[in-house]
Amino acid sequence: MENTNTVSTLNDLLNITNDRIKGFDKVEDKVWDTYSSLRSDYDQMVSESQTMKSDLISLIREKGGEPDDTSTTAGALHRTWIDIKNSFGGDNAESTLENVAFGEKAAIEAYESALNDGTLCPQSTSVVSEQLSKLRSSYSKFTNLEKSVD
Repeated sequence: MENTNTVSTLNDLLNITNDRIKGFDKVEDKVWDTYSSLRSDYDQMVSESQTMKSDLISLIREKGGEPDDTSTTAGALHRTWIDIKNSFGGDNAESTLENVAFGEKAAIEAYESALNDGTLCPQSTSVVSEQLSKLRSSYSKFTNLEKSVD
């Protein structure tokens, strides 16, 4: 039963990580003209997301589970909303930064919930805690930049 709960929680985090990767795909080329200095941070976050995904898939398989390599419905709805909003208001760097910060905050909340619900084994808790730290760092970078735009 423990493995089943752990696998379920890890799959939820894998779905959130896939949302993050798809969300970062939406950032491509929208802020670099204005914020070219962010490009290396962005590339690092994309790379970290791919590593996080691989680590989660490995943990799921180690626990005897099958990775659910999809994204969430909420994430898909959010990305659709972004597309609709941008089609009416035009793409702009400030809106893009707000959307990144929103997505990072949602991911942080999901990771915190996973760590607090008691379903993760010690090894998984360690990996998820490390990933949460990276999410918080990313969130901080984008919210600080977002504040400097105001």
